[in-house]
Amino acid sequence: MFLTVLIIVVIVSGVLLFLFANTDKKKSGWLQFYARGKDTGFSFKEIELLHKLAIRMNLEEPSLLFVSQDTLDNCIKALVKSLHLSGTENDKESQDFLSKLYDYRKKIEMEKPRNKHGISNSRQISDGQNLRVLVEGAGVFKSQVVKNTTQYITISRPTSAKQLPPTFSWQGQKPSVYFQRDEDAGYVFDTRVLDEVFSKGIASLKIAHAESLFRTQKRKSVRLRTHKAAYLYPIVNEEEASKLEYEAGLKCFLKDLSDTGCAIAVGGKGEVNLRVKVQFSLGTNLVCMSGTVRSFEYKEETNKSLLHVEADPLPIELRNQIMGEVFGMLPDDEEDLPFRILGEEAEELTSEAEAAQEADPLKSKLEMFGDSY
Repeated sequence: MFLTVLIIVVIVSGVLLFLFANTDKKKSGWLQFYARGKDTGFSFKEIELLHKLAIRMNLEEPSLLFVSQDTLDNCIKALVKSLHLSGTENDKESQDFLSKLYDYRKKIEMEKPRNKHGISNSRQISDGQNLRVLVEGAGVFKSQVVKNTTQYITISRPTSAKQLPPTFSWQGQKPSVYFQRDEDAGYVFDTRVLDEVFSKGIASLKIAHAESLFRTQKRKSVRLRTHKAAYLYPIVNEEEASKLEYEAGLKCFLKDLSDTGCAIAVGGKGEVNLRVKVQFSLGTNLVCMSGTVRSFEYKEETNKSLLHVEADPLPIELRNQIMGEVFGMLPDDEEDLPFRILGEEAEELTSEAEAAQEADPLKSKLEMFGDSY
């Protein structure tokens, strides 16, 4: 009898110890999760939602959501899909929560080593890098790195729409050089023209190296490289800057997209400070991004421009859609088939439009923009 009671006591004690240990472990895990969530700027209610999401995703270590990019991506995808299926994706509370998650995802991306570290001297500039060359009293010129060696940089002879006087010589000039490095920042350095030469069959200049560069700004957004059919419209009335258009505009292609702007490939020569809006599809939604052309790259041989558009402040719903596209979070949906067909048709129509523009550029432009241009 005594032995039976002893066995029961041992078993009950073991079960209680297991339960207490398990409870302490869960409590400790939740406290750790809460602390990490608080450090990243989430509210208590949002941390609770994230914890429930982590449990639903069967994460053995929920706190991984805050330190593992793959884990965070999987959780955001699951949340976006859940909101989409439940029809609550447009609720303000849902949009605010998604916005915070995307901000945190963006922070992780921007802090990756390739985005965090730039270059320190001009010997690290890549061949083919586009440049802006400023000469005091003469203006701003476009150029490109032809060849970069340890002794000097060879750049293409700077060009500008402004006609230089016949007596102008590049030899001995002391220009400032600006360039924007992909996925990094803008840089400026002062240099001196050493010689005028021909390099690789191109009229070029040899310029002196700079041992230090001034970093003008760090990129503030994550860009998605793409090739998406779109329509471009001039903004005639600012009150309708974000209004969807139902007539075809100038056919173009998005070449990159972010929550702060986009790059657009379009026929003809661009114009700085032009107010435009770009209309394209994201999944099953037609969206409109308005903004200002801050710079452009024009290729005379093909009569095409790449416009760099700085977006106006975006509504939270549109920003979340774009961030979802950038990070690949939008749910797959066969309903986007009509938009894929539209893209294929746009490819064909753009080719036709480019052929028409080559035949009569002015007529083609007027037909696209009506009386606005």
